[in-house]
Amino acid sequence: MSQKIIIVGAGLTGSLLSIFLARRGFNVEIYERRADMRTANISAGKSINLALSVRGIHALKQVGLDAAILKHAIPMLGRMIHLENGETSLQPYGKNENEYINSVSRKDLNVVLMNEAEKFPNVTFHFNMRCTGMNLQTGEATFFNELTQTNHSVIGDTVIGSDGSASAIRMEFLKSGFFNFSQQYENYGYKELTIPASENKGFRIEKNALHIWPRGSYMMIALPNEDGDFTCTLFMPFKDGNKNLAQLKTIGNVTEFFNEVFADAVPNMPTLLDDFFANPTGNLLTVKCFPWHINDKAILLGDAAHAVVPFFGQGMNCCFEDCYNFDLLVEKHGNNWLTIFEEFGKLRKENTDAIADLAVENFVEMRDLVANPTFMLKKKADVLLEEKFPEYFISKYAMVTFHRLPYAVAKQRGQIQDKILMELCSKITTIEELNLENAISKIKDEFRRNGIEEKIQLND
Repeated sequence: MSQKIIIVGAGLTGSLLSIFLARRGFNVEIYERRADMRTANISAGKSINLALSVRGIHALKQVGLDAAILKHAIPMLGRMIHLENGETSLQPYGKNENEYINSVSRKDLNVVLMNEAEKFPNVTFHFNMRCTGMNLQTGEATFFNELTQTNHSVIGDTVIGSDGSASAIRMEFLKSGFFNFSQQYENYGYKELTIPASENKGFRIEKNALHIWPRGSYMMIALPNEDGDFTCTLFMPFKDGNKNLAQLKTIGNVTEFFNEVFADAVPNMPTLLDDFFANPTGNLLTVKCFPWHINDKAILLGDAAHAVVPFFGQGMNCCFEDCYNFDLLVEKHGNNWLTIFEEFGKLRKENTDAIADLAVENFVEMRDLVANPTFMLKKKADVLLEEKFPEYFISKYAMVTFHRLPYAVAKQRGQIQDKILMELCSKITTIEELNLENAISKIKDEFRRNGIEEKIQLND
């Protein structure tokens, strides 16, 4: 097609979407405020590595990139829980060893996507171009070149804002009226830290796991990297609580805190102090808004439309699912942008709201419950019920991570299942005491009361 599509933002979402659109024959121009990460020494974004699971893999498979990405991914079979007494225990993610998530480098993934997009002659990237606004009536987008200090404008047949949680295109939507927007900051910040590779370039702790140090008001996680190190992230309150980020101002403060709260991790973190003071403190933010489009001139997609906190590992996967679903609508409707935009919003809005809520819930689970005896029994019950009643039961985590059920369905079914199982498991001390037939009967009864189909309708 001769139509030109302007994509604002060359991150993971914009780069993948450009491939989908280029394959449909559109002329695609991507404008990115940062320098080209392939030639400049810049960060790819907030987190160094991410958890890639079924939804994201499915989207990558549609453009033939799944194998190339998974070749460099590290499988994480479960949560490795580090207790305060130094003991560890692995909580498998799935019902068997074939269900796992993958640690991938954000930057490496972004580079692969950009390189693939540039193979198409109808794709052009423009870097160091900060979006300064858009005329939603004419479709003209304006940019400021950070290198030449000059202004530029461009008009496309439509504009797609995939420019992240601080989207400049969304800011124009806010000015337009009749646009609902909310952002919710958690009272938690995060710091990127490191567990470096050992002297022989090996992994200091278990390679194939996502490590969690749950400490109530504080939590640290670690994801493995190809070169033997781990990217760690400390989460703790900004101001409230007995200890918070505002108090960790000196070497002594930080040293005392880690020796008290994460004593078992400290010997594996020789660069702890350097990392803590060199790396910025990040915010945790949920963004919800609607409608995502203005007529047929512009649409928000990815984090620009629905930023979520990282605690279900679905931010990237959800955005990639956006790209896949958007492509299906383009296949169905061609360049009828208004119809595409309207159907896309109806299809995705309730599901992105659902995963935003689930991500906040999972923060509480990771921080407070993973070491709880009742919760640990509930996790065992999840596996047994799925083995015995696969047509009726899949755990909430598995529905979100290992299947492509709509997020809203996973939330609705999962919350009912979790509530009933937590109640039942609070009354037993071993999993053998749980009556599985009674448990599934209670769950099915509650499904019926809520108008939910008893059987699971998978779309994998």
